Amino acid sequence: MTSKERSHLMSLAQTLDPVVQVGRLGLTPEIAISADEALAKRELIKVNIQKNCLEDHRELAQTLSERTHSQLVQIIGNKVVLYRPAAQMKDRKITF
Repeated sequence: MTSKERSHLMSLAQTLDPVVQVGRLGLTPEIAISADEALAKRELIKVNIQKNCLEDHRELAQTLSERTHSQLVQIIGNKVVLYRPAAQMKDRKITF
């Protein structure tokens, strides 16, 4: 991903509300499945890591990115932005 593409995705993510929340139990398989389903529908999602989560935010974001086969766009505080393009070119909602 180029810096221009990353910048475009960050600007799109500013208006998004978090669709997945990680709580005190950390990254569970259910959260990874939920994030995977959200990425399949939206391509770009924002994840909220709650304050009572004891895991390191960067490690958690990297692990979630690996489990969902997505790209980590941005980590700001307790928010993580992930991007995964649709498998079919005709189904893509975000173009560069």
